[in-house]
Amino acid sequence: MTDNPTPSATTTAAATTTAAAATGAAAATDVVHLTAAATAAAIAAGELSAVEATQAALDRIAKVDDTIHAFLHVDAEGALAAARSVDERRAAGERLGPLAGVPLALKDVLTARGMPTTCGSRILEGWHAPYDATVVSRLRAADVVLLGKVNMDEFAMGSSTENSAYGPTRNPWDTTRIPGGSSGGSAAAVAALEAPLAIGTDTGGSIRQPAAVCGLVGVKPTYGGVSRYGLVAFSSSLDQAGPLARTVTDAALLHAAIAGHDPLDSTSVDVPVPAVVAAAGRRDIRGVRVGVVRELAGDGYDPGVEAAFTAAVETLTALGAEVVEVSCPHFTYALPAYYLIAPSECSSNLARFDAMRFGLRIGDDGQAGAEEVMSRTREAGFGPEVKRRIILGTYALSSGYYDAYYGQAQKVRTLISRDFSAAFEQVDVLVSPTTPTPAFPLGAKVDDPVAMYLSDLCTIPSNLAGGPAMSLPAGLVDGLPVGIQIMAPPFADDRLYLVGGALEEALDARRGHPLLDEAPAL
Repeated sequence: MTDNPTPSATTTAAATTTAAAATGAAAATDVVHLTAAATAAAIAAGELSAVEATQAALDRIAKVDDTIHAFLHVDAEGALAAARSVDERRAAGERLGPLAGVPLALKDVLTARGMPTTCGSRILEGWHAPYDATVVSRLRAADVVLLGKVNMDEFAMGSSTENSAYGPTRNPWDTTRIPGGSSGGSAAAVAALEAPLAIGTDTGGSIRQPAAVCGLVGVKPTYGGVSRYGLVAFSSSLDQAGPLARTVTDAALLHAAIAGHDPLDSTSVDVPVPAVVAAAGRRDIRGVRVGVVRELAGDGYDPGVEAAFTAAVETLTALGAEVVEVSCPHFTYALPAYYLIAPSECSSNLARFDAMRFGLRIGDDGQAGAEEVMSRTREAGFGPEVKRRIILGTYALSSGYYDAYYGQAQKVRTLISRDFSAAFEQVDVLVSPTTPTPAFPLGAKVDDPVAMYLSDLCTIPSNLAGGPAMSLPAGLVDGLPVGIQIMAPPFADDRLYLVGGALEEALDARRGHPLLDEAPAL
């Protein structure tokens, strides 16, 4: 382990070679292609050890992450120690969980003892949290092996992972393109076969949008269904942690491991965890009512994305679902409402980074006052997008403007929730494209914030309403993956997995993934 938040993944992962001899190069390649469920099954059957699975992931990181730059910190020593514990306890006859020994990449917005937490920002460079986030403690309790922390847009503000203070992450399908954001590091790690699972967070689509452009399954659980304790807050009424995986079943297994009520989180809801794993395995959607959202199509949508979405909807019909068009008229106001609510909450949450309590401190020469040190630190520590949102949010909350901006946005949020409620009286789930376009080139939108914000056009409504939503692969457009989004009522997360599992099996939309044949770039 190291205090440096951005070590070379090659150097760090290669530093520990305890189990390298146990797995040859060819076998390691086979291991990293396994799904999480298959990896867990092989470990449980004694066909693969947790140490071998972990070493294969570390070797893969060493091989490709200098190109992808998904990881900010690789904890090779800690990962192998956790894997050895799994193997020893399994050998002793102890019953372990369904994901025991499976490696996972953790978004660097969740605190974890023994690892730095930077949130992709210079202002937290070198900070080590003294406690685990509840999501992390549940992963450890499930014997999931934490490989390390992965890159993200600074404080989860962005749609491309280009806002990270530690450099952009690249899309494994085409390394000249973005992997989505803000959970781009999480998505890229799974897509590049560096880990079979990852945790991301979703404030306005930051799990689903990266999942779509990286050809993965990504789920935003119902708000309050997964604890936010230890998740460094961007927008407290919107942020939600969730799974990124290569299959619907893998996502369901991870969802089940992290979900559930947490008394440490005042926004956590004490309701039973939906039976997501069972739903993922049913694969029968005959009679399920599916609503196509009329407002999430048209101008601004790539024709290839719309064609892939239409083909996926036709597949749903062929599987026996009842498909109808549904209107949610206030969805058209979701984007402007979100970009008042989220910055307003961000301006409040990020006030804690004041150079006094933790993290970076600039200009403390014994002469400067607290206000000057705070100003210098925030100037040096925050990036342009974070500053932009703090300024916008502070303005929207200021005296004389609160009712005109933040107050009005909250009223729109209520109308969007009512649209969802009305729609779910007619149908069981709603569907739309996940993103208007495939992954765009790195640098294409960094100078145009509004164009960047449009990447979240389809995903934001579910965050504003608090309901669950999933993205899964819908096919390829010009060789790049695109996704279909499934939305369900609050605490009906199992419906996502029911429809997603059936559709995934029918589409086989991951066919054509370049890494299955080892892309030349990697």
